[in-house]
Amino acid sequence: MLRGPEGPVQVWVGGQLFQADQALLVEHCGFFRGLFRSGMREARAAEVRLGVLSAGGFRTMLQVLRGERPTLAADDELLQAVECAAFLQAPALARFLEHSLTSDNCVLLCDAAATFGLRDVFHSAALFIRDGARELAAELALPEARAYVAAQRPSSYVAVSTHAPAPGFLEDESRTLCYLDEEEDAWRTLAALPLEASTLLAGVATLGNKLYIVGGVRGPNKEVVDLGFCYDPDGGTWREFPSPHQPRYDTALAGFDGRLYAIGGEFQRTPMSSVECYDPAVGCWSFVADLPQPAAGVPRAQACGRLFVCLWRPADTTAVVEYTARGDMWLPVAELRRSQSYGHCMVAHRDSLYVVRNGPSDDFLHCAIDCLNLTTGQWTAVPGQFVNSKGALFTAVVRGDVVYTVNRVFTLLYAIEGSTWRLLREKSGFPRPGSLQTVLLRLPPGAPGPVALPLPEL
Repeated sequence: MLRGPEGPVQVWVGGQLFQADQALLVEHCGFFRGLFRSGMREARAAEVRLGVLSAGGFRTMLQVLRGERPTLAADDELLQAVECAAFLQAPALARFLEHSLTSDNCVLLCDAAATFGLRDVFHSAALFIRDGARELAAELALPEARAYVAAQRPSSYVAVSTHAPAPGFLEDESRTLCYLDEEEDAWRTLAALPLEASTLLAGVATLGNKLYIVGGVRGPNKEVVDLGFCYDPDGGTWREFPSPHQPRYDTALAGFDGRLYAIGGEFQRTPMSSVECYDPAVGCWSFVADLPQPAAGVPRAQACGRLFVCLWRPADTTAVVEYTARGDMWLPVAELRRSQSYGHCMVAHRDSLYVVRNGPSDDFLHCAIDCLNLTTGQWTAVPGQFVNSKGALFTAVVRGDVVYTVNRVFTLLYAIEGSTWRLLREKSGFPRPGSLQTVLLRLPPGAPGPVALPLPEL
């Protein structure tokens, strides 16, 4: 019995029969694409038999291709998924594994990906291990995996402070990117900002280990800088790139799935709901789905390969929404209601989002943190007291299982343990006044930059 060129296909894997969508397999799997387009008799048979794979790995792949998010907790489940992604040449499953990396499974995934030749998963796992606890690398079974991890550069904590464009004769050492030298406990200068660049109300994000700045303003009328700026730490160089079609400032910039997203913002003092996407490979912006409401300066974070933002709504509500590129739409996720308190920062760890909000009665000197578990949909208050810096809101990034926060007095490192942040250690505070945006970048080896000196407040 022969099957037509389209429609469902039955696949035997590990003694189990699966019914799958042929078009889905052809779109996402190099193996099936080659098989069904080969013209061979086997390509038109009623059934396809894959004797070398496990049923569990194939089931996981089908779930991922259908847009589901299976939980892979057991070692066997992870190994079977790696094997299936490699044998069937399924990039979507490989990306799912990359987004599933944790300190519990990174060693297993690194060794397995090296064994099966799943290069992207291997590289991502190696970077995760390099940024994690030192004992992780020692747990790797393969010598080549240990050597590869050792050759990677760890992420550094980088701060971008607020600066408007200045003429050359006013240029000074304050207009710089700075990074934390953890060994020497000092903030050091990484690079000077371009003269035309503004970080005042700018969107700042990283993508592909490059730093992007979009939409800063100059002057009392908030004139939008009409260029974007990209810093490449490997060459220590800046380059210009186009600004979004819609001029905007106070936009939330996110590097997500190989593209930049300029989310909302303001123009002529009016909040906007429009969102634009920049593809560095093409070099141009395009509009995507609008936010559910106009918003500026929205907190954003990525968890499990998903992009989330916080929106402020009446009745003391912070709403979490998710952008799905597949459907080009924003979907509601959860809401948090706290009296006179709204989320102004958000970070992610594993399958949880941590929303940082101001204290009650517009108290922006103190802040509280609530944890949203994306799997259960439950909110949990994070115990402890957290403070903003004078003149700046709370800012944080996550590296492995550690949260980095910074203010004028201290740089504080917290270990994430469930819904708790435990203080690990204190480092020097950022020596300059004003608001900060912080990111992670992998810096090249070489001589450290000069120590960032304190500057007087204006």
